[in-house]
Amino acid sequence: MDTRVAVISIIVENDAVTSQINDLLSGFSEYVIGRMGVPYKERGVRLISVAVDAPQDKIAALSGRIGSLDGVSVKTAYASI
Repeated sequence: MDTRVAVISIIVENDAVTSQINDLLSGFSEYVIGRMGVPYKERGVRLISVAVDAPQDKIAALSGRIGSLDGVSVKTAYASI
């Protein structure tokens, strides 16, 4: 199965969905290379970067599910390899 390397960037403006994001990421843990979360308290947001190596449809599914949560913005950047 062909996989893609990507970084999923997540901006969380609604603290109530944090546990849902963690649950989704845990469900896709076999594809996660690493993740970093930065709370930006001065602006009231959380910034999360998730590096993945997964099939295209899995990356799209994860990004879509996270992006559908209230108060969450998601962008995905793919490596050319």
